[in-house]
Amino acid sequence: MAVATHGGRAKCLQRLVRMELPVPLTVALSFRAVKEIAAGRMPDLSELTSVFDGGALLCVRPSSEDPDWGGPEAVLNIGMNDATYVELSDRVGQEAAAQLYLRFVKYFSVHVARLDPDAFDEITAKGSEGLRAALAAYEEETDEPFPQSREKQLAEVLRSMARAWEGTSARLLRQAKGAPADAGLGLIVQQMVLGIGAGECGSGVIQFVNSDTGQPQITGRYLSQSQGREALLQREALYLECDARGPSLQEHAPQAFDELLDFGARMRRRLREEMEIEFTIENGHAHIIDGLRVKRSNRAALRIAVDLAESGVIDRAEAVMRIQPRALSELLHRQVDPTAKRDRIGRGVAASPGAATGRIVFDSAEAQASAARFEACILVRRETQPEDIRGMHAAAGVLTERGGMTSHAAVIGRGLGLPCVVGVEDLRFNLRKKTLVTKDGRLFKAGDVITVDGTTGDVLAGEPAMLEAALDDSLQTLMEWADEFRDIEIRANADTPADAQTARNFKAQGIGLARTEHMFFEADRLTAMREMIFADTAEDRRAALDRILPMQRADFIDLFRIMQGLPVCIRLFDPPLHEFLPSDRGGLLNLAEALDLPVSDVTRRAEQLEEYNPMLGLRGVRLGVTVPEIYEMQARAIFEATIEASREGEPVVPEIMIPLVSAKREVELVKTRVDAVAAAVRTETGRDFTYRLGVMAETPRACLRAGDIASHAAFMSFGTNDLTQMTYGLSRDDAGRFMSAYVTEGVYPEDPFHTLDLDGVGELLQLAAERARETRPEITLSICGEHGGNPESIAFCRSAGLDYVSCSPFRVPGARLAAAQFALMDNRTS
Repeated sequence: MAVATHGGRAKCLQRLVRMELPVPLTVALSFRAVKEIAAGRMPDLSELTSVFDGGALLCVRPSSEDPDWGGPEAVLNIGMNDATYVELSDRVGQEAAAQLYLRFVKYFSVHVARLDPDAFDEITAKGSEGLRAALAAYEEETDEPFPQSREKQLAEVLRSMARAWEGTSARLLRQAKGAPADAGLGLIVQQMVLGIGAGECGSGVIQFVNSDTGQPQITGRYLSQSQGREALLQREALYLECDARGPSLQEHAPQAFDELLDFGARMRRRLREEMEIEFTIENGHAHIIDGLRVKRSNRAALRIAVDLAESGVIDRAEAVMRIQPRALSELLHRQVDPTAKRDRIGRGVAASPGAATGRIVFDSAEAQASAARFEACILVRRETQPEDIRGMHAAAGVLTERGGMTSHAAVIGRGLGLPCVVGVEDLRFNLRKKTLVTKDGRLFKAGDVITVDGTTGDVLAGEPAMLEAALDDSLQTLMEWADEFRDIEIRANADTPADAQTARNFKAQGIGLARTEHMFFEADRLTAMREMIFADTAEDRRAALDRILPMQRADFIDLFRIMQGLPVCIRLFDPPLHEFLPSDRGGLLNLAEALDLPVSDVTRRAEQLEEYNPMLGLRGVRLGVTVPEIYEMQARAIFEATIEASREGEPVVPEIMIPLVSAKREVELVKTRVDAVAAAVRTETGRDFTYRLGVMAETPRACLRAGDIASHAAFMSFGTNDLTQMTYGLSRDDAGRFMSAYVTEGVYPEDPFHTLDLDGVGELLQLAAERARETRPEITLSICGEHGGNPESIAFCRSAGLDYVSCSPFRVPGARLAAAQFALMDNRTS
């Protein structure tokens, strides 16, 4: 018998029987047999029932591969008829027997014979009187008496349950839960242990861990003189262990309670899992009716896996394999309580996990003002720009009308651990009036409270109940075990000291991408940056940049000190210069006043910098070649920071990365200037240092010409955000508007900005890796785009022979876990 042929419940009961636990006599029908029943071909019921005592009552329970897929309800007390009623009246009393018979008649009539429920809902009498009324109602509705044959009752129950599973609504419901369209159902026919009778009798449910936290805790309820799971529904049900709130099974039937503890411990050891036991007590002794894997939150699943490993039930490798990497995001961020009411007003792309509640603000200045008042706020923008970075730092969450998984808001949000929902098209944004309007016409203004759920993509009205992040010892333990098995390094993308500290806390093995452009948007640097843009000569540009130099140096010193002993890869300036200039008339007037220039000159210069397609224009290495003073200043800042940070600890070896490279000559030009700056700093300080210079490959040509480029590069890091954009010819900020339709229609299997395109972009990466290593076998290869945090991408990087992946700090734990799991899977198949 296997789960794939008979279902999980049947397999579990088989194992419990082999453990010689007190399981009632059980017969399991396979998926194939149930399909036959649904088609009208019934098995030999005389043979099936011959294994049970002649007068025994039976129950039928569903058994699918996964209990979460649902299924028809269990049917109890099959075989209840007039003769059994008389016999049971002598054993358990007439009223109890009548109640058993009445319950079966009502359920059979409504759910098996499919009679009008109203005819039976109107029966309020209990006991013998209610039974007579129900039997009469059945006969009136069907023109025949209630069936008295156990075989006939069982046949009708089996047929009803089999056909219910095959029904359209049931099929659609389980497919929504992840079941395949052809998922099978097994059925279990089991002899009843009544739970009603002389001595202590009853039923209940027990488990030995808390489903929310995973902590050891006996939970469940027990109800005397009851059947099935009634104990969970009745107020008068007993607690299980001694409890100040009321009577308990431990006090009422200590022998049965001790038996249940023993059963639970044995099942945990043999089944290697925390189990829920449905039990029935008959005359003071416990019987196991069913065993199910305890339902659990992601937080509980982590603790359970670690506890099982620490107690020797499973090994560390299996504990690591049991946790889904994506589940860790729930543990690292606040989440909306699953039981909370959700007043959804919009939905977009779930761009950065976690949930946050705050008052709506529509610009970065308002966000900073809210933070100064210690008021949580949600920053609402059409789309965020680099100048919004300070507002994002101040906000509790971000909401944008445009964007996708690799938009500015999404990338920065994940780096900050900031809940973010982007591409929300079913809300109407009016930034001038500072309002949001829902599809049903509700109006939300600045100051109104909303919640963004970056885990689901929902935008909610008001403040639902939240669950706090669950960073405990179990997570730390599991991560340590994962690190024992993984064979690829995990770095973090970190731009600020706070990002770097988060990365260090999450045990990143260095910084794989430090974006320097965000360092230029601080108020005291922005003015100098604009002066540099308006300078007419190299000397004037250097003068403006000299004002930024000490601040940039201080930035790098902070990063180096936090990551002491670990590599730090710094990407040189990347964005086009127009991003540093205001775009509105008021901003241009203020800039003209600050620079003491006519507004016409400022406007003209801003217009000159405008580009039809700035993301494919004068940015990255192209700026480094045409405006070399910027890279010279940054190189000097890096080298001076290297010397300063190395005074206090291990020597720092910075990695300098040239962005948007597509030709070997670009690298030669920048390398010559960087080497010259390094020589100058060595001469001026009398201190020696080493550094590595490499490239960010984010154009298809860089991948195709990787062999040439590698001759001048110590490392090559693939920026898969831009590489995907350029390979597909898709705007990563606008693709979210139609990507769901493309995925639904099967044009793309997944959003390529979310899951790395292995066929197209992946082939470019493999080609580049092969050509780079042909030229320079020792070259370090990596991914530093946001794909680096995806498990699928990590599997590809390992197979392609890359040395590390780099992702947002809050994605580092998931990446570490995924890398370990892929290594373990490879070891098992080798």
